[in-house]
Amino acid sequence: MTAITSRPESLYRTVWRWHFYAGLFCVPFILWLSVTGGIYLFKPQIQALIDRPYTGLAYSGPLAPPSVQAQAAVDAVPGSVLHRYVLSERTTDATQIIVGVGSRETRAYLNPQSLEVLRTVGEEDQFLRQIFRLHGELMAGRWGSALVELAASWAIIMILTGLFLWWPRGGSGLAGTLYPRLRAGKRVLWRDLHAVTGVWVSFFAIFLILSGLPWAKNWGDYLGTVRSIAATTVAEQDWSAGSEADAQATARLDAGARAMIEHSEHGGMTMPHMADSLGALDILVPRTKALHLAGPVEISPPSTIEGIWTVKSNAPNRPLRTTIEMDGRTGTIFSREDFNQRPFIDRVVGYGIALHEGAYFGLANQLAGLATVSGLFLLAVSSVIMWWKRRPGGSLGAPPPQGVIRHSWLLVSVVIGLGFLVPLFGISLALTLIVERCLLRRLNKAPHFLGLRA
Repeated sequence: MTAITSRPESLYRTVWRWHFYAGLFCVPFILWLSVTGGIYLFKPQIQALIDRPYTGLAYSGPLAPPSVQAQAAVDAVPGSVLHRYVLSERTTDATQIIVGVGSRETRAYLNPQSLEVLRTVGEEDQFLRQIFRLHGELMAGRWGSALVELAASWAIIMILTGLFLWWPRGGSGLAGTLYPRLRAGKRVLWRDLHAVTGVWVSFFAIFLILSGLPWAKNWGDYLGTVRSIAATTVAEQDWSAGSEADAQATARLDAGARAMIEHSEHGGMTMPHMADSLGALDILVPRTKALHLAGPVEISPPSTIEGIWTVKSNAPNRPLRTTIEMDGRTGTIFSREDFNQRPFIDRVVGYGIALHEGAYFGLANQLAGLATVSGLFLLAVSSVIMWWKRRPGGSLGAPPPQGVIRHSWLLVSVVIGLGFLVPLFGISLALTLIVERCLLRRLNKAPHFLGLRA
């Protein structure tokens, strides 16, 4: 009997160990991402509170033309040029205009009548932008992004192995799996809270993790390669590729805008002056308002010799987004690309991001996201409490086997598939296996301490 059951017990111990160590690595990141993600879910409400002092302004008389407002924003930041003019949702709101110097952008809030600059703030210094960077890359650039990507990948392993371990077998019932046993003592209660939360939140948590991967630097580059091969048309990526890539894109836009200004000031013959001057806004702003695009809507000046202005809907619900190219002299539309015209990969990512950010179906989407990150937070906290209560002496505390299970090729296949889907995870998994097999098992005390040996 021992010979028959030793192999399943060994498998059970292995799955337990991978679950334990995946959690050990992921818990700090899960707590961090749950808190920052929970805050960012309510971006519209938080931003509305931040902008409240600059709404409901009282005017007496006509407003300044858009071109004059844009010039006032440029004058407020020495050495800057116009990057984006944001259409106000209401005529009583301050006009928001983004100007830039190189890769550094500043958002100016202006009184559209008096041209008083009510507030200036760096785009990357805004509270919600800081939360976005903290959430996606720990404010540490590509290295922070790589850590988040690794933690997200191992969190999937933690969830899958947890489901595999705790799913009821042999008629053991649903107590402790689908609902907690509230009168079985504190140890059982914490165990059940951990298991039950994991079962209910697992699908939504895995979706959140996978839909957030396009922002990761390494996986985002991997997706970009696949996208460039699969797409039949060239389309600009509609999601952030990280702080470094965003800074480079801003610097290119700034350089292009300055080149167009210089070209105009020197009497360039390839396009009339109005096409690349701020005066074009006086034509484009009313023309754009008449299109009734989903807000916020931004108008960007030409950055290439063609002199085409770009009008873009940056709606949080990405399937509502539209990008239009216009002639600055007449407001004539050269091209229009709605969301359903974008490449298939872009549409899949767009739906995923809209759901990830809680923007696809309003408040219900936000509350569903909040419930998911709250569940992940409870998973992390309960795992730490269980470990602390049961930690043994002389070892780190990988849980001992608690039963016999059959081998699961499905679990193995999913893990291997994830390794190919997320190459950074695959590399880390391979390195972990090599170190365990070739080094840790050969040491005297490490196997017992790490749970590699009973």
